[in-house]
Parts: sequence; structure tokens; C-alpha cells
Amino acid sequence: MTISSLPDLGNPALCPVLVVKLGSALLVGEDGTLRREWLSGLAEELAALQRGGQKIIIVSSGAIALGAARLGLGGRGRASLSGAQAAASVGQVELAGLYAQVLGTQGLVAAQMLLTLDDLEDRKRYLNASATFDRLLDLGAIPVVNENDSVATEEIRFGDNDRLAARVAQAARADAVLLFSDVDGLYDRPPQEEGARLVRRVDTIDDGLRASAGPPQSGVGTGGMASKLAAAEIATRAGIALAIANGTHDRPLARALDRDIGTIFTAQDGPGARKGWLGGRLAKSGVIEVDAGCVEALRTGASVLAAGITQVTGDFARGDFIAVAGPDGSEIALGLSEYDAATCRALAGKRAEEQEDVLGHAPRSAVVHRDHMVML
Repeated sequence: MTISSLPDLGNPALCPVLVVKLGSALLVGEDGTLRREWLSGLAEELAALQRGGQKIIIVSSGAIALGAARLGLGGRGRASLSGAQAAASVGQVELAGLYAQVLGTQGLVAAQMLLTLDDLEDRKRYLNASATFDRLLDLGAIPVVNENDSVATEEIRFGDNDRLAARVAQAARADAVLLFSDVDGLYDRPPQEEGARLVRRVDTIDDGLRASAGPPQSGVGTGGMASKLAAAEIATRAGIALAIANGTHDRPLARALDRDIGTIFTAQDGPGARKGWLGGRLAKSGVIEVDAGCVEALRTGASVLAAGITQVTGDFARGDFIAVAGPDGSEIALGLSEYDAATCRALAGKRAEEQEDVLGHAPRSAVVHRDHMVML
């Protein structure tokens, strides 16, 4: 059995581990104060799921918005990087205390986890985070996760908690992610347009769907439908279902699951833990462009060979995470390079018998091996 609709997310047999993401606009009012009553209602719903046999992880925004109100910062704390970092430092204290209180009222233990992009991009740190999630869930705690905005920079950050939630789901080996939004889900056109239709199930994310998502629109946070689609691609590629539902209502979980109001992105066949981690990584060090023949070979399960490389961009080292692009520049795969960028340029277009003259030793079997690569 697989997750195919929103009600499945409340079924412990189909969804033993569920990640629930809450955005800033749901947690923090326009005046910068917490929506405590709303969160208490949701905590009751999550507690009911946990008593029913499910394990819950919360990915929560809100620290910057809360801290900005406390410090009197304009632009909700996002006017500058330093302001956002300061606001996050103050707001995270209040946010953690809130979760400890509302979950504690339900007899649950809250556990704070602050993560940076590097924590989930670096394989060793990713596995450490995974082990922490496993132990906390086994002990019955509810991890409350946020990006560590007090130290994150513009260059090294997730940028939104939608994608963070998808990556957390991978690390925690979750079965599904539920993203609460301010709309009922994904629509076939802008929801304010007459005749807009809610798309209840998506089995394939294509270019048309990405184009319809548009740019980020949230006024409080940094997300939007585009970031939710990016999160859905990360999750579903790793064999994890992802849903979008409206979180603005009281008891939003019951409204979404019991009435099946929202959008479910069904999981693809899982590529395995390592390839799932590769497919979800966000920070790429470079790009190798290959010819049409190589693209065709990759789609049948081949590795990237030097003979098919036409161009190399970026400055990367051996073992770095890179993208593989086709002749039109579109990315078709992600993986770990067997050579540094300079060597890749020197080997580009050369067959195996020519590569030894360049290297001075026998070449590796591939530039990006299929065991260390995931197709997009």
C-alpha cells in the first residue's frame, strides 16, 4: 500500500512518520504576536495522531518574525541579513518556549533542533542528524525543527522551510510531509481567478506545473507555491509523499485529512537512502554539460564518461556535488564528481585510451559514476 490521498497521512499503517511544516504567517499575526490559540488547537490534533501510533516532526518558521517584533525591527526583520540574524536569535527563544508549553499541555515532549544547510548537505552531519531524529522519535518526543537563521547567510541557507521540511523528512526517514499554507493546495491557475480548480493529486511534476507556480508570494515568510513545488520534487524523488493544505482554519489537520481538502504529490519509487540524499541536496559546486548521446546513455542507467562532456563550469574538487546538464543547459542529473574541475576540462571529449596521456595514469571508470548520481 502507498500514500495516495490526504486521509492516508493520518493512517499509522501507511504513514508511521509524518513531518508537519508551519509557516510564519500561520504562527505570527500581523502585529507580531503569536497565534497561541490556533497552535494549541493544532497541538491537540497532533497529539491525537501520536496517541494513534504515529510519530510527528514539526518544521516551524516564525523566529525572525517574533524576534523582529520584540526588537522593533522594520520589514519583519528581513530588511538586512544582520537584522534577520539578530531577530532569529531573540525569536527562537520565544518560539521554543511556546512549543514546550503547548505540546507539554498535551503530555508531549518538545525537542528543539536548529539546522543549517551544511548540516544536511554534508554526508556525515546528515547521518548524525538522522540518528538524532531516530532517537528522539523512539523516545516519544516531537522534534521541532527550524533553520538556524542566527548563523545562516544568504549564500548558505535553505531559504525557505518548505525545502527544509522535505530534507528533514529524508533524514528522519519519514513517509510524508504536510505543508500548511494559506490556500487549500495547488490550483490549475491562480486561485483568485474565476473557475480555478484545486488539483487534488499530482503524480508527475513537469515544466508546465513549475511555470504555473509563479514566484514566492508570502508577505511574512519566504515561501510560496514555487518553493512548495521544489520541496515536493525533493520529497517525492526520495520516495516520500508531500501534501499541501490550508492551515489558516481552526483545527486545520482535521479539515485537510478528514475532508480530503488539499493536494497530494505521490511518491516516486524510492532511489535508496544515498541517492535520495543526493537528489535532495541544494548547493552545487559546478556543472558538467554533456552531449545528446551521453544524455541518452544516462537515461538507460549509464555513468557520465569524459567522452560525452562538452563543457565544464565552476571550481570544484573531487567528491564535490555537481549537476549534469544536457546540450540545452537543462539539468538532468546530480552527483559526485570523480575529478576536480580542471581535470574534467582536460578530459572533456576524450575517450578512455586518450585520457591516460592526459592524466599520466589509468583513468577512473567514469567522471560521475551512476552509483553516485541521481537522475532528475
